[in-house]
Amino acid sequence: MTNNSSTPEVTHRTVTTLTIVRWLVRETLGVIMVGVVLFLAAGTTDWPMGWALVGVYLVWVCANAMVLIPHSPQLIAERLGPRKGAKTWDTAIMSVVGLVTIGRLVVAGLDMRFGWTVGITFPIQIIALVVAVLGYALGVWAMAVNAFFSQIVRIQDERGHIVVTDGPYRFVRHPGYVGVILFELAVPVMLGSLWALAVGGLIAVLIVIRTALEDRTLQAELEGYPDYAQRVRYRLVPAVW
Repeated sequence: MTNNSSTPEVTHRTVTTLTIVRWLVRETLGVIMVGVVLFLAAGTTDWPMGWALVGVYLVWVCANAMVLIPHSPQLIAERLGPRKGAKTWDTAIMSVVGLVTIGRLVVAGLDMRFGWTVGITFPIQIIALVVAVLGYALGVWAMAVNAFFSQIVRIQDERGHIVVTDGPYRFVRHPGYVGVILFELAVPVMLGSLWALAVGGLIAVLIVIRTALEDRTLQAELEGYPDYAQRVRYRLVPAVW
């Protein structure tokens, strides 16, 4: 999901209106799919927190559009393109993450239908909703300052890939992943499902593994990254790792 790199002097290429429309359609269909899977599993649409999650995803798409279309349209083309140059381990990890993410929605919906989880109060769900939104906001911030915020792990030499040190990258080397982990752990609690939280925990573990492997790749292949890693010592959590 995130390549830790930079914003200055990106090699530009023409991004057509059709490319932007295709990206918007894909992202919108993704939001619709979230709602369909969630409510089909729940057996009802009378689920305020389910709709809240759909709303969070919709806001995420809008925020991405506000960042990418005017400031980094080339990143839209990068995200729509084939996974050329992707590492084998990255493809494997993200394939599993995709399947498990759908599974998390199914489990949360079934939990809603059959009442497997008790004890998660509405105030706790609201707190989890806030944490989920903050996680997404951190991801948007990272993407806003990182013109190479690709969905695959690769060095984008054709775009003049360099190291980013601005914004949240001043504090940890992979802030986008911090946002993802917060979101994946908060959403199940927001939906009132401890069973879905177990699934979200698996996603978080996979993201940590991807972080370690991506960081190793950047240290080996991206000029200037080892020096940056010396200055910003922690990958995800300051004073921890």
